[in-house]
Amino acid sequence: MQIYWTKINKIIEETPEVKTYMLDCPEDFTWEEGSHTHFALVGFNAGDKPNRSLIRHMSISTLPHEQSIGITTRIREQCSEFKTILRDLEVGGDVAIFKTHSNVPLKRQDKNVYLLSSGVGLATFRPLVLDYFNRADNVNQIHSLNIDSTKDFLFTDIFESAPDKKFTSQFVDNRKDYYDEVKSLAADKDGLFYVVGSDEFLVQNIDVLRGQGIKPEQIMLDKHERSLPEFLAVDLSV
Repeated sequence: MQIYWTKINKIIEETPEVKTYMLDCPEDFTWEEGSHTHFALVGFNAGDKPNRSLIRHMSISTLPHEQSIGITTRIREQCSEFKTILRDLEVGGDVAIFKTHSNVPLKRQDKNVYLLSSGVGLATFRPLVLDYFNRADNVNQIHSLNIDSTKDFLFTDIFESAPDKKFTSQFVDNRKDYYDEVKSLAADKDGLFYVVGSDEFLVQNIDVLRGQGIKPEQIMLDKHERSLPEFLAVDLSV
């Protein structure tokens, strides 16, 4: 396993609670849209075993052409040891990234794509939307639906409806409006539904989508292939 040590080159305050840490790109580091990485702080590998409290599984919110690796995360006032250390880091600080992989690249199957996310989960979809804007081949259209109770919506410069690009974006701040809209979107029985958020959020969305007749193979999750069955293999007949 290769560990890439790199430096923070910029810190963007997206909202009062959300920051994006822009990292220098190591020379041979590559990734694609929908990628996640293991993001670690100094000291995580100092002992005989990795200190897991200094490692987090994070989505990369940028594309390679932006020439920085973006890590977008919510840091609340009361937070974990990891977030507390991260909050105190400044430009020039060292961090590590390793085990980078994409579970949710943009599928180009001549279908409509629906991006369903909660809060900062939208960071996973930012590169998919940028990739689509750069090259719309074999994607009919994209619709993004994000729920964020804080009402401090993310990336509104990108997640803005653009009819000429066949892209629509919706933000809602409550569960009722969100799930009503999911049911409405699920009227497209041939669409591809990407879901990013907490495990509880995934389960609730899958339940609604399956209840509307959407098949497991139409639902894309930011999960390792081996863990997909525990989310998607739901027997709705019970």
